[in-house]
Amino acid sequence: MNLLDQINKKRREIKTDGYPVSIGEWSGMYERDELDIHPEFQRFYRWTLEQKSALIESILLGIPLPPIFVSQREDGVWDVVDGLQRLSTIFQFMGLLKDEDGRLMEPLELSGTKYLPALEKVRWEDNGNPKYALPKDLQLLIKRSKISASIVLKESDPTAKYDLFQRLNTGGSELSPQEVRNCLLVMLNKQLFEWLKTLPKFDPFIESTALSDRPLEEAYDIELALRFIVLAKIHEDEIRSIGDVGIFLTDRMTEIAQSKKFRRAPAKSLFEETFTILNEVLGDNAFKRFATKKGRHEGGFLLSLYEVVGLGVAYNIAQGTLCPKNEIADRAQSVWRQKAFTDWAASGVNASRRLPKLIPLGRKLFQK
Repeated sequence: MNLLDQINKKRREIKTDGYPVSIGEWSGMYERDELDIHPEFQRFYRWTLEQKSALIESILLGIPLPPIFVSQREDGVWDVVDGLQRLSTIFQFMGLLKDEDGRLMEPLELSGTKYLPALEKVRWEDNGNPKYALPKDLQLLIKRSKISASIVLKESDPTAKYDLFQRLNTGGSELSPQEVRNCLLVMLNKQLFEWLKTLPKFDPFIESTALSDRPLEEAYDIELALRFIVLAKIHEDEIRSIGDVGIFLTDRMTEIAQSKKFRRAPAKSLFEETFTILNEVLGDNAFKRFATKKGRHEGGFLLSLYEVVGLGVAYNIAQGTLCPKNEIADRAQSVWRQKAFTDWAASGVNASRRLPKLIPLGRKLFQK
């Protein structure tokens, strides 16, 4: 199939529409449950009060906003694929926004902006102080303002909205790679997402990884759990063909989310057994550098060590070939004396080159 044929085929698979929609219409659809903005996504987006106030300022000043991308479901409801934060901000300001449990959230109180400093403390409705209530004529101005909708119609290929979400939320996105995956997973299989996010809450995992606050804020603990699920038992032939690891994790996660063969219970059992053992024998030193000359662990969490020690122990548990537990700590420390590890774990070695070396090394290292 040549390039033109490929383009024509894909264009036929994706059917779209688009037109301006007033904010009053957007809010009406939300109140009637005809618009799903995925309140679960709120935890992944971190707009400040200043950013939210600037959005309202833009609407009041008539500055055009980017289109909202939605996907039309079989039941006619619009799934918001891109534009969640803009709509959430507007709905929160109007006092309409609900949390994951369906409870109304505290209405937004604005801060002063560059061009409209008088927005300081302004709210949509009177909150006991009429001075700060948005005048009715400005409420109508906002409701009549339009934001275009770009719609992926229900006749499109089923994967179109997931592809669109990835394209719109990677690269320059404010989200970390795993936060994008989390949003995608909520859309694909919410139950699997809820299950996946419970794994890194396991105490031995928390204690042995000892992650700092910043990685936790960016869902790095969930990414580590996903790496475990995807890579712990992966066939070595597959490791050599991974390519871009971020894309591989996303693709494999998507396959798992849509598969009826994936079994959560055995995966969770292996995860918990692995980190129970590692926490017992190494504690929060499990994934820290071992300074051989000083005879002690130093620094913070190292992903390369997680790939050798964590995945190596897990693989051998699954195969029934794990070395005696009392040898694990010494074997984990010995990796720092192996050139095969220090060469490939060095900074500057990307994951697609590193994993085919380190995962087999870990499997061999912890084999009895």
